[in-house]
Amino acid sequence: MNDPLKALAADQVDLRYKGFAPSIGGLSVADLAGRGLAEAGFAFPLLTLDQAAVEHNLQAMARYCREHGVRIAPHGKSTMSPELHALQLGAGAWALTAATVHEVAVYRSFGVARILLANELADARAVHWLAVELAGHPDFEFFCYADSLAGVDLLAGAAGRLPGARIGVLVEIGYPGGRAGCRTVAGALDVASAVASAAPLRLAGVAGYEGLLGSDYSAAEAAVADYLRSLKNAAREVLAAGLHDAGREFVVSCGGSAFFDVVTRELTGGWPAGLDVTVVLRCGSYLTHDDGMYERVSPFARDPALGGPLRPALLLWAHVLSVPEPGLAIVGAGRRDLAYDAGLPKPKLIWRRAAPAPEVLAGAATAGLNDHHAFLRAGPDPLQVGDLIGFGVSHPCSAFDRWRLIPLLDGRWQVTGCVHTFF
Repeated sequence: MNDPLKALAADQVDLRYKGFAPSIGGLSVADLAGRGLAEAGFAFPLLTLDQAAVEHNLQAMARYCREHGVRIAPHGKSTMSPELHALQLGAGAWALTAATVHEVAVYRSFGVARILLANELADARAVHWLAVELAGHPDFEFFCYADSLAGVDLLAGAAGRLPGARIGVLVEIGYPGGRAGCRTVAGALDVASAVASAAPLRLAGVAGYEGLLGSDYSAAEAAVADYLRSLKNAAREVLAAGLHDAGREFVVSCGGSAFFDVVTRELTGGWPAGLDVTVVLRCGSYLTHDDGMYERVSPFARDPALGGPLRPALLLWAHVLSVPEPGLAIVGAGRRDLAYDAGLPKPKLIWRRAAPAPEVLAGAATAGLNDHHAFLRAGPDPLQVGDLIGFGVSHPCSAFDRWRLIPLLDGRWQVTGCVHTFF
């Protein structure tokens, strides 16, 4: 990934990137390093990342995986940032997870060598592109899901018979009322058999997703555990049928950012002796964490023994524009800038005019958002026009997709680098 990443560092900052122009226009991304948040000439609102928090979270998850005998294929859709993906791969990630072919193409453009598409693939043109990519790059390994004979037929027919273009297929295991996935073990065995019989494909394992069973641990843990046991049972039956490639690892994948501890507990151990079973988590939001949804549901939050807690890395900065009445401040950031699908943003810091550094903002709360305005109910700290407010956000995925270039900041509030996004 080094050469494409160097090209990103040389990228010229211009009007494509909100928060950076016009006063920074003409500089390269690399030129921004060492500039302070308050003096760099940013045009607020601006989303920033705490570099120390990102590094802490990265190492906490890497350590968890090592200690618990699991691998991780981070869901790259959370950030769609090649710079952050490179950090995750550099910390030992087994692969990157994608949800769409567009995401796969972005990963490939930066040289990612193993990609897990955690989805069925029903676009024949996309399948053919992948087959050509696999045939032309022997170091590239690709996996996707299948849960039907029709899906297997589509994959096999579109892939053709290009030498070396075998697509790894994971049989998806679902549950009643859930999303995709085989609903019975018999159905899973039928799909596995069809994959094993199709020349352009290879049976690589089984997979599923537990996150839609709920986010509250106390209410959903039993249902999640039951589902994981059914997935493990299906995997055992597929293994017993001898359909997977002998001598290659058998992948069993599950685990988003809320229940990866339950996935680890239920899926590691207890496999038939002599088989190489690799349990792969697909968490995505751990890298930046948040000040809301994942602050509540992360396993690191509920079990300090896992090595946490994780640290929120995202802050959205915007100025107070008006204080039209006592207790109310209007801030210049709204739905176009802030994640709000999993809770309103949390005002955490205030950088007062002429102050050397930000301070904790006590008692304030976001009461509502317009497209470009936040309604802030002020606490005991008086707010003045021109003050800069730092908001924590809930749900990283919906924060990143509003920004194409995001600066990383150190503990002195200086830029150490920037990350691009490709949504």
